[in-house]
Amino acid sequence: MTTRSAFRVPPLALLEASLTMAIWGSSFVVAKVGLREIGPLTLAGLRYFVAFLMLLPFLPRRLAAHGRPSPGLMRRLALLGISAYLVGNGCFFLALQVVPSTTVSFLMGLIPLLVLAGSLFWLKENPTWWQAIGMVICLVGTGLFFTPGIQAQSWRGIPILGVGILGFGFFGLLSRSIARERKIDSLTLTAIPLAIGGGALLVVAIPMEGLPHLTVSGVGIVLLLALVNTAFAYLLYNHALQSLTALQMNLVLNLSPFVTALLAAGILGEKLTPVQWAAMVVATVGVALAQRGQAAESPPASSVPVAGR
Repeated sequence: MTTRSAFRVPPLALLEASLTMAIWGSSFVVAKVGLREIGPLTLAGLRYFVAFLMLLPFLPRRLAAHGRPSPGLMRRLALLGISAYLVGNGCFFLALQVVPSTTVSFLMGLIPLLVLAGSLFWLKENPTWWQAIGMVICLVGTGLFFTPGIQAQSWRGIPILGVGILGFGFFGLLSRSIARERKIDSLTLTAIPLAIGGGALLVVAIPMEGLPHLTVSGVGIVLLLALVNTAFAYLLYNHALQSLTALQMNLVLNLSPFVTALLAAGILGEKLTPVQWAAMVVATVGVALAQRGQAAESPPASSVPVAGR
C-alpha cells in the first residue's frame, strides 16, 4: 500500500528540474536554426546519438560499479529510447518545420494530462489537492494561450505533435518508474536510451533525408544540442526524478515556453500577443501551487549511488 505524505519538495531536485526546463526551452529555437541546413530527423538523430557518444567513456565504470542492467530492465530502457527520441523528439523536429517554436513548446503542456492519468493507474502516485488545482490552472493557461488563433499552415503539424506528445507522456511515466526504483544510476539511465533511440532515428533518417552536408555552424548546433540540451539536461532530469514525481516534473517543464518565447522573439522574430504572455503567467501560478505538496510515493527503494550526488 502507499501512504500519502505532504512535505516540501527537495530544493536540489527542484533546482535540477528548473535548470532542465530552461535548457529544454532553448532547444526548440536552436533546433529551428539548425533545420535551415539539416533535415529534421537527421538533426534529431545526430543530437541524441552524439550525446550518447559523449557519455560513452564514463559508461564502463558505471556498469562495473553497479552491474549490467537485467534483460527486463534493458527492454524498459529500449522503450524509453524509442518513445522519447524516435517517436517524441522525432515528431517534434518534424513539426518544427511548419509550427512556430513557441507553439510547439507550449503544446507540451498537454503532457501532464497523460502523466496524471498514468500516475493514478500505473505508478499509484495520487496527486495532492494542491497538485490537482495547480494542474487545472496550468491547463487553463494552455487554453488561453491559443485564444488568439494559430496560423493556417501550422495546423499541418498538429497531428504530428499529437503523436510526439503521446511518446513523451509514456516516456515521463516509464522514466519515473525506473528512476524511483534506484536500481540503475543516472548516467546509465541517460546513456542507454540515447544510444537506442538516437541510433534508431538515424537509421530511419538517413535513407529518407540522405547524408547531411554540415557546415561549421551546423556542426556547432549539433554539438550544442548534444552536449548541453541532451547529455547534461537528461542527467539533471533523471537525477531529479528520484525525488520528484512524474507529475511534478512535467509541471515544471511546462514553464519552458517562457524561455522559448524570449529566445524566439530575439532570434527568430516570433512574437506573442499580450494574451499569450498572460496565459504563460497563469501557467506559472499553476506550477507554483503544484509544488506545495508531494504526491503519494511507493516505499523507498534501496539506495544506489547516482551521478552528480
